[in-house]
Amino acid sequence: MGELLALLSALCFGITHFVNGLVSRRHNGLTVALHAQLGGTVLGLLLALFLGAGSATFTDYGWGAMSGVGTGVGVAFLYRAMSQGAMSAVVPVSDVGAVALPVLVGVCFLGERPSLPAWVGIAVVPAALWLVSQSSPDLDNRQRGTVSAGVPSALVASVGFGVQFLATAQVDKDSGLGPVVLSRVVSVAVIAAVLGAYGAGWKLTGGPWAATVAAGVMGTLAIVLYLEATRQQLMAIATVLSALYPALPVLLALVLLKERLNRRQAAGLACAALAIGLIALR
Repeated sequence: MGELLALLSALCFGITHFVNGLVSRRHNGLTVALHAQLGGTVLGLLLALFLGAGSATFTDYGWGAMSGVGTGVGVAFLYRAMSQGAMSAVVPVSDVGAVALPVLVGVCFLGERPSLPAWVGIAVVPAALWLVSQSSPDLDNRQRGTVSAGVPSALVASVGFGVQFLATAQVDKDSGLGPVVLSRVVSVAVIAAVLGAYGAGWKLTGGPWAATVAAGVMGTLAIVLYLEATRQQLMAIATVLSALYPALPVLLALVLLKERLNRRQAAGLACAALAIGLIALR
């Protein structure tokens, strides 16, 4: 069940980032990030009110706040990256730290021991991400292999997402949704600070605003699903499965945006599918 929850989390993350990536093509990515997190915060508050506060400790709220810092940095710089470069390149790059940091901490400090097939699956994921992020075939030979626009911001985002996944997994299973709500609130504050530092605009209205808020709600649902997955499965495995979300924006970009997939990207998607099967074997 933990694997299914983690994959549903990846699905929600993928939808969130695809929708907000589209909006970020015409509006400042930092502005999009702010309104998305505001929408997600409202959902978190409503869920906490209806489902109860739980018995969260000060430590749980501390992890929730740290998760919010990671979320704020990750979302702000991912959407900034999507304002600068191709979605099919920057989204997978933003996933590198999200995979590496929680897995390394889980194995080195928390005593987690995935099975041999799961280890093979985990090892396949970085290769899948690297392959999926390769340049599109419409670039000339001189541009292939170079750092795509938006990749530096995407790498900053990857560190933020790694902190988000790692901190969220440390919240106690009986803590309720209070830490999740705090995480959302902190993420809004972090994004607002980044937005102010870059001098981006604050307003987003009409259809783009509605789409961004809806996607932000989906993002909070993804975090809740991931949190529950870590309570039923090793953090390393839940994180790797949840972090497979880049496959969805790439596929949607192919179908809806008519982007072309080169051989390396196709191989990356095949590796991602293989990784899911191996990790599911535990």
